[in-house]
Parts: sequence; C-alpha cells; structure tokens
Amino acid sequence: MARRGRSRGVTINEVARHAGVSPMTVSRVVNGGKYVREDTRKAVLEAVRELNYAPNPAARTLAGVHGQRIGLLYANPSAAYLSEFLLGALDESSRLGLQLVLEKSEPGVVESKRAVRKLVSGGVAGVILPPPLCESAVIRSEIHAAQLPVVAVAAGKPPAEVLCVRIDDFKAAFEMTRYLIELGHRHLGFIKGHPNQSASDERWRGFVAGIQESGDSLPPPQVEQGFFSYRSGLEAAEKLIATKPRPTAIFASNDDMAAAAVSVAHRRGLDVPRDLSVVGFDDTAIATTVWPELTTIRQPISSMAEAALDLLILDIRRRRDGEVSSPVDQLVAHELVVRESAAAPSVTGTV
Repeated sequence: MARRGRSRGVTINEVARHAGVSPMTVSRVVNGGKYVREDTRKAVLEAVRELNYAPNPAARTLAGVHGQRIGLLYANPSAAYLSEFLLGALDESSRLGLQLVLEKSEPGVVESKRAVRKLVSGGVAGVILPPPLCESAVIRSEIHAAQLPVVAVAAGKPPAEVLCVRIDDFKAAFEMTRYLIELGHRHLGFIKGHPNQSASDERWRGFVAGIQESGDSLPPPQVEQGFFSYRSGLEAAEKLIATKPRPTAIFASNDDMAAAAVSVAHRRGLDVPRDLSVVGFDDTAIATTVWPELTTIRQPISSMAEAALDLLILDIRRRRDGEVSSPVDQLVAHELVVRESAAAPSVTGTV
C-alpha cells in the first residue's frame, strides 16, 4: 500500500521492473499492442494497479521523439519479405509521427560504411536493421561509432550488444519438419537459406533436429544451398527433383524458394502435392499467389517491424533520460499455416 499515491513519480521503467518485463512490453500492454502473452499482460496490468501508474497522452505517443528521423537500412534478396517489412515500418512510423528514412546498402565494406554514414549525416536518431544487414558486424560497428541505438530484426542468433526482435527459427523449422514426417514423408529435401544469415543455420538445425527426434530410421535428406532468392530456389529445386530417389517433400527456407520449387515441379509434370509436397517459411504474399497455396511458417514480418520501431524509440527515450541502454532479445510468436501444397506422399512420389 505504500506505493499508492506515487503516480506522479512512477515511470514506465519502475512498472517494468515490478512486473519483471522490459519497458517496451509495458508500453505494448498499456497501448493494447499485440504479441504479448496473457500471463505477461496480467503481470503488467497488476504492476500498473499496484504502482498506480497512469501514463499521460504524451507518454503514450512517446513524447520527445515525435517528428524524429529513424533510419532503415535494407538489402534483401526477397522482394516479398522486404515489402511486408516496409509496410509494417511505414504504418508504425506514421502512427507515432516519425519520419522513416530509407537507405539501401550495397554489398562491400566500403559501400556498407557509406550507407550508414549517409543516414547519420541525415540526422537519424536510431537505425533499424532487417535481414541480412542485422548480421553485419561492419554496419553495427559503424552505427555504434556514431553512438546511435540500433535494433536488429530477425537475426537467428541475436548480436549480444544490440536490441533484437525475432522469432524462434529453430523451433519453427523443427515444427514444420515434424509436420512433414507425421504426414508420412520419409524422403525429405531441404533448401538452405543464405549462409550470411544466422537464421538460415537455425532453420537447418531445426530441420535436422526434427528428423532426429522422430526416432525413425529415415534416409539422409537431400540438401541444396539456396540464397533466399527465387532464382536460387529454381536451381536448388532442379537438383533435388533430379535425385534418385526423388524427395517426396521439399522444405525451402523461405517462400520465394518454395514458390520456385513449385514452379520446377510443374515444369517437370509433377503434381503438387500429390507427387511432391513443398513447404516454405515466412508466409509472405507469394505464399498465397502461387498454386497451390503454400503451407508455410508465418513469421509476423510486418508486426516485427512495428515492434522494432517501438523498441528503438523507447531506447532513444531511455538514453535521453540518462539511462544505460541494455540488450533486449524479444521473441514473437510464429505459426505453422497449413494450406494446399503439402499432403501425404503417394506411392509414385519417390521414383
């Protein structure tokens, strides 16, 4: 009861400490945000009541950052992924009254540094890094040298020194692999993601763990390297489908490569999913524009971009208040979405 009546002095950070969560989580709860577990929401609301915390409208709109310029550095081989990410970032920046400054980073150390310095010279207050740039030590070092906060999005293994928003890529790939095995598939094919991203490795590890956990004596999977682009998916799928015995199911590390695999199957006269099941990852727009529509892992890309902006501006406020910034690793929920591209294998599927 001693805490009652302290509403003027109670800060969002005190509520966060009392509830055992991050300030960003408190912000999302009091603003009705998504992707907060029910037990976490209850804990935050209880802390709000205990401390008599009453955020005013200025706090709700993250006063002090209205009109700020936020940098978004991008270089993604998947146009579908990037489009969804930009949509989420633009919607959230508009809602919060922020100016989103987009800058493309070309490959190479010199080009990467130039892109960051262009953002810095443009007066941005912080930077968001979607994949694959979230993995770039060169870019992160350049941003830190400018003493700017940064949020890495969708890194499979989040860098220790930055804020991060991601899904559990290992668990998601594990669940998809188990789904295929439960359908009856034994001859599996896998298209890896780009080796410059730790999420690719996590999805591969989840795939392998799913096979090992089954306890069945499955034949070794057929594996090809992809690079998250449609073109790389075409090349990988051609090789997988040409193997003997042919896989009855192909798990591609993103939807672009899965859609490419469906295209190759059609060109080879194979029916999807009767002759070959194909599943993807991300649930981007391409997943529902190919035929048949893809069974895939839904990564809430747009919402992750929104969460990244929320996390970034809260960190900006913390720094302005003289607080020490600390790393945050925020996991958001994924979902296995079942559509028409996967089914039980047919007898002729392994010829």
